[in-house]
Amino acid sequence: MPVDAGSFRQALSQFASGITVVTTRGPGGEPLGLTVSAFCSVSLDPPLVLVSVDERSETHAGFEASGLFGVSVLAEGQDAVSRLFARAGPEKFAALPMATGERGLPLVPGALAHVECEVRSAHPAGDHVLYVGEIVSIAVKAGRPLVYHRSGYRRLSGDAE
Repeated sequence: MPVDAGSFRQALSQFASGITVVTTRGPGGEPLGLTVSAFCSVSLDPPLVLVSVDERSETHAGFEASGLFGVSVLAEGQDAVSRLFARAGPEKFAALPMATGERGLPLVPGALAHVECEVRSAHPAGDHVLYVGEIVSIAVKAGRPLVYHRSGYRRLSGDAE
């Protein structure tokens, strides 16, 4: 079967993923952020994570300007936050008062985990850039994650805490 955008999306929608909001600061210090499902661990020593950011995104410029990014792992019930940060524009920060991390990055209140990272490398990949960041600050709380599968938000069954 040939690979086209529709079949590509359909195949990858079968992969369930957690949802994060990735934030940074722009050249003028303004908060920038977007919803990201392409987030993963890379290394334990040093503690590295990877996020994939569309190079056309307004947030992309902040990674280069600040050299820092924050990741908020969304909790079950934070569907509206995911949808809010999937939109472009600065109004999302007016719609949701953010917490401030140790490095001054905006972080989503109520998220299951917050990590603040220093950008260690950037790798162009098609229309995205893969940013590898070293975790410099971390906070974790108990709860159930927001899960995305087959173009919709899902809930885990059973004990997940």
